[in-house]
Amino acid sequence: RRVPFALKPKIDAELDKLIKQGVLVPVDHAKWETPIVTPVKSDSSIRICADYKCTINKALQPSAYPVPIVHHLLHSLGPGKFFAKLDLAQAYQQLPVDDATAEAQTIVTHRGAFKCTRLQFGVSVAPGLFQSTMERLLQGLPGVVPYFDDVLVSAQNERQLGDRVRDVLSRFREAGLRLKKNKCMIAVPSVEFLGYRVDGTGIHPTESKVRAIKSAPAPKTKAELQAFLGLLNFYSMFLKDKATIADPLHKLLGKNVPWVWGKPQAAAFEAVKRLLSEDSFLIQYNAALPLVLVCDASPVGVGAVLGHRLPNGLEAPIAFYSRTLSSAERNYSQLDREALAAIAGVKKFHEYLFGRQFELVTDHRPLLGLLAGDRPTPVALSPRLTRWAIFLSAYSYQLVHRWGDRVVVPTKLRTRVLELLHEGHPGIVRMKSLARSYVWCPNMDQVISEWVGKCRPCQESRPDPPVAPIREWEKPKGPWGRIHIDFAGPFHGQTFLIVVDAFSKWLEIILMPSTTAEAVIKALRKLFATHGLPDTLVSDNGPQFTATLFEGYLAGLGICHALSAPFHPASNGLAERFVRTAKEALSRLDNGDWQARIDQFLAVQHATPCTATGRSPAELLMGRKLRCVLDRLHPNYSHENFKGETSGLRQFQVGSPVFARNYASGPLWVAGTIVGITGPKSYTVDVGVDRLWKRHIDQLRKRVAAALAIGYSPQLGFLCKFDAFPLYLLIEIIDEDIEEYWALDRALG
Repeated sequence: RRVPFALKPKIDAELDKLIKQGVLVPVDHAKWETPIVTPVKSDSSIRICADYKCTINKALQPSAYPVPIVHHLLHSLGPGKFFAKLDLAQAYQQLPVDDATAEAQTIVTHRGAFKCTRLQFGVSVAPGLFQSTMERLLQGLPGVVPYFDDVLVSAQNERQLGDRVRDVLSRFREAGLRLKKNKCMIAVPSVEFLGYRVDGTGIHPTESKVRAIKSAPAPKTKAELQAFLGLLNFYSMFLKDKATIADPLHKLLGKNVPWVWGKPQAAAFEAVKRLLSEDSFLIQYNAALPLVLVCDASPVGVGAVLGHRLPNGLEAPIAFYSRTLSSAERNYSQLDREALAAIAGVKKFHEYLFGRQFELVTDHRPLLGLLAGDRPTPVALSPRLTRWAIFLSAYSYQLVHRWGDRVVVPTKLRTRVLELLHEGHPGIVRMKSLARSYVWCPNMDQVISEWVGKCRPCQESRPDPPVAPIREWEKPKGPWGRIHIDFAGPFHGQTFLIVVDAFSKWLEIILMPSTTAEAVIKALRKLFATHGLPDTLVSDNGPQFTATLFEGYLAGLGICHALSAPFHPASNGLAERFVRTAKEALSRLDNGDWQARIDQFLAVQHATPCTATGRSPAELLMGRKLRCVLDRLHPNYSHENFKGETSGLRQFQVGSPVFARNYASGPLWVAGTIVGITGPKSYTVDVGVDRLWKRHIDQLRKRVAAALAIGYSPQLGFLCKFDAFPLYLLIEIIDEDIEEYWALDRALG
């Protein structure tokens, strides 16, 4: 592959370094040859990789070694106050390979082919091999977690950290692995690792990621919303009740769901961004502390919090989890939804809970008699709850009921509580959020929605409803079936009546002296005389269009008058659009008076194909194209075109003798000769004395010229032919010799 000139010095330097280190060995030929790719690293240096997906990766068996889950690594690190981060130089290229593998990894560069004696970037099994090597190498060292070429070390104090770092370095020395000094950090109170910030208090989101989420603009498409939720899911273990809060956003991603970004979506978008802050943190998993799993369910989602009970009796979170319910799960009873929350939480944190005693907390008391770990499973259970009870039997847990912080509102006091919650008219979403923080009652969301819906001040202050889709007019069956009219202006002191045929898009612009009903009727009467009466006329609610005189005029002609909605121009959108088109066109034409400008614009509009129909308005309305100046560029009239029209009629050729009608003094017919053809039925006649007359074929008669003798016989006399046409005549029969007459006739054909 070609090498960019700007990168060539850096690539040459990297090749020289790898050759010097023995990673690359020049070869003349090899069984495998792979082109290189050279990504630029953050420090502007380049890394030489190979595009093995087009060569050996197709022949390699996929590695089954699992890639570590990031938050599992972080929680296996253990508590610490001091940290070290080590970075291996050149990562995979520190692992030697055998000769067969080295030959298979051969790369091709602008300097020739090189055999690779170390494991290369781009080999599909390299990540799994390298991770397994690192985990075996550092196995048994407490507070040490490797993730490919990054190694994180944690300790409670600096001395302990030093001992652990020395143990790691000792194993690296024995394995022949080297570190990249400028990327290593030792004895720091806080370190960023795999997108998280780890310190003595626990695990935090990085400041840059928090700023990116906080400053994210509202999405405008489904793709943008998916990108935002994907960024948010990276920190999902920090987000409590994220699935329930973000439910309006997740609904937008449903199949066949139209994109409507309203107040519920905007409120959910802002609320879910507030869940994450720079102060958010999770404590490290500690095998010595008791585990607590708190589960809860809502009508739209389930959630769980895994935490430790600290020595002081408080609970601190290790991770959060939530997900939205499927359409089928939303039909579950509240009992089943609460049980589903427990099952989902246990499955999510299986790695932390299995094999350990933990406390499973729910706020739904009926579950105590159904899923309690220290009680036998009831006989009369639904198949679904029976399956879940059997699933939980593999874990060692104690099911505990914990009252929520919300107060159950008695029926008699609900109206008073609703009044308190609705003070300040916060709206449905905020009122629900406020109510969930303090109180509870059956069907609380529905009660609040109905309460706010009946509040008159809230109804009066609501914003305009979303714009309804524009109603599609029924397509006319033929030209001039439905016309739209409207006024344009005043425009430069002039007012115009715009008339548009909905079928053909034929436009008429009439310069109006006034806008009264009488003036409109006068203009329409002229149009109707030309194009005929339409079936329907569409207009807005202008006073001239709603006047009794105008309505009576249309009714007398049998024309249906359709009025658009008041103060809603889009209902008569066709006329409004052509008003805008006419204004723009007339403003660009500055030659002549207003009528000349209108005529010039309409000549073009009538002959130009419309994008909506693909044909010009004239073709659809009149059944023919309008002839314009541009047609003269390739005229379609010629003498040949008239041949078909004149076949079978009298015709004259140039040189034919004729009699031409004389309209001056003298004889009525004057002898002459055709000297030119000026049309399909008109000629130029030379009548002598340098006089040329133009005459129609109706003003010409055939003229037989003088006979010329072409033969003589004593018996038959003279045989003559007229020069005007091939006709042979016997001038005089001298003898009655009929046999000789027919012989001559046969000879002449």
